[in-house]
Amino acid sequence: MDNAAMKRGVVIEDDWPGYSLDLFTYPEHYHEDIDSVYIPNGVIMNRVERLAHYVMDDFGDSIVVLCVLKGGYKFCVDLVEFIKVLGRNSDKYLETRVEFIRLKSYLVGELHRNDQPTEELHIIGSRDLSFLRGKSVLIVEAIVDTGKTMKALLKHVETFEPKMVKVAGLLVKRVPNMAENLTDYIGFEIPNHFVVGYALDYNEYFRDLNHICVISKTGKMKYKV
Repeated sequence: MDNAAMKRGVVIEDDWPGYSLDLFTYPEHYHEDIDSVYIPNGVIMNRVERLAHYVMDDFGDSIVVLCVLKGGYKFCVDLVEFIKVLGRNSDKYLETRVEFIRLKSYLVGELHRNDQPTEELHIIGSRDLSFLRGKSVLIVEAIVDTGKTMKALLKHVETFEPKMVKVAGLLVKRVPNMAENLTDYIGFEIPNHFVVGYALDYNEYFRDLNHICVISKTGKMKYKV
C-alpha cells in the first residue's frame, strides 16, 4: 500500500458492531447511555501517532495548526504532542503554532439556479487570519461528512494567501457526496453513525469519554434538548 493510500484512513465497515462495554472502562454515569465502544482510545492514539508521521513528512520546518473547536480539541492536542515527540527524537523539528476557531454555518439568501440556498460561514475566535499569510497551515477537525462547512472554511483561509493548506480529519463519514477528497489525513472512515466521546459531544455531553462510542436510544432521550 502506498503512502497516499495509508493517509486515507482506517476503514470501518457498515456492519461493525463495536466492542462490548464490559471490555473497557468508562464513566459509570454513562452506563445506559452508550451501546458499544466503537473505537477504543488506544486505537485512536496509535492512529493519531501515525498521522503525526505523515504531517512531519509533508511539512517543512514550521506549521500553523488551525484547530476547529469544540470537537477537535482532543485530536488536535494529541496530534501536536506526537509531532513534538517525533521532533525530539529525530533530526527534524517542526515548529508548531496552534490557533483555535469555532465555526457556525447557516443558510442565507434566496435560492439560486440549482435550487440551493447559499451557505455562509461564521467564524468565532480568530476572525482575522492574516497571520496565515505565507504560512503552511494544517486545519484539524474532528468529523468531516459532506464537507460543506470545510469547503467554506478552506475558501476563507485561502483568501489570506497561505503557502499551503492541508486538512486532518479524525473521522470522515460515509455519506452521499462525502468529502473524502477534502481531507489529506484521515484517522478513520466510518459509516454514517452518531458517535460520541474523545471530545465529540451530544448536546455538550460525552466529551469526557476517552473512547469513541455509539450513543444509545436511552442516551439520546436523556440528553436531548
